[in-house]
Amino acid sequence: MTEVDLGDQSGRTFVVTGATSGLGRETALALARAGARVVLAARSASRIGATADAIRRQVPRAGLAELVVDLADLSSVRHAAGKAARLGAIDVLVNNAGVMATPRTRTVDGLELQMATNHFGPFLLTGLLLPQLVASGSARVVNVSSGLHHGARTAPLTDPRAETGRYRRWQVYAQSKLANVLMALELDRRCREAGLPVAGMAAHPGYAATHLLAHGQTLDTRGRLHAILHAAQRATAQPAATGAQPILMAATADLPGGTFCGPDGFRELRGVATVVRPSRLARDRAAQQALWELSERVVGLEWP
Repeated sequence: MTEVDLGDQSGRTFVVTGATSGLGRETALALARAGARVVLAARSASRIGATADAIRRQVPRAGLAELVVDLADLSSVRHAAGKAARLGAIDVLVNNAGVMATPRTRTVDGLELQMATNHFGPFLLTGLLLPQLVASGSARVVNVSSGLHHGARTAPLTDPRAETGRYRRWQVYAQSKLANVLMALELDRRCREAGLPVAGMAAHPGYAATHLLAHGQTLDTRGRLHAILHAAQRATAQPAATGAQPILMAATADLPGGTFCGPDGFRELRGVATVVRPSRLARDRAAQQALWELSERVVGLEWP
């Protein structure tokens, strides 16, 4: 594995969502090793605590903070953002948490689960944390997408609370990952036009071994099916630590806003972190703006 040179991140604060497993955990560990203060954000306080203990075993002087947030619940996002005020300025927000190809499920807000967790929750969290990002003087927001965003046939611009016909879980997942890139590019443009020191970035890990696929099919972290799916993925995919490298590149490398990072190998499935090109639909300015305006209405927050 070729690792991204993170340099010295001492004195900088990174918020990483989904930090208790997979890509988020590897991202948090690497940043802690580089001297950053890392805010471990996830749904479970106990799992956050266990992750903090595991990181400190490898990095005894790691500067860690904890933030409980369920991105599928907009009220939880608002509550977490209020708690995050104690963190002060935030240099980088890594919107990593997500779900993959779950069965059709509605959240407490009446939203489809994948779009709620992968896009609307992070959109609201980012908007609420914007003042703290601006306060850093030079901030980044990194949305963790997927190479599968290329498979989205259309942008997710319909009413997310409306009942639709047949539920195609993989197409919805692809749309949610497309939304990550659309949001990052529109965020970058809007902040530049508003004169705000916040860059929108995106990254994808390629095909990396995490629990995301297994959890999406079983909605559990235990059981025989989950174990079989995860074992199969581990046998064929690159390690999560390798998959985290494009995320770390987007978060720390000297790159302009609007950059998309991913692996350099065949079809971007694996390889060394590099700058890659998002899909044509992800680069559609009208789709970027339309999704932003829809998202503002859904979460009840207009920003920046």
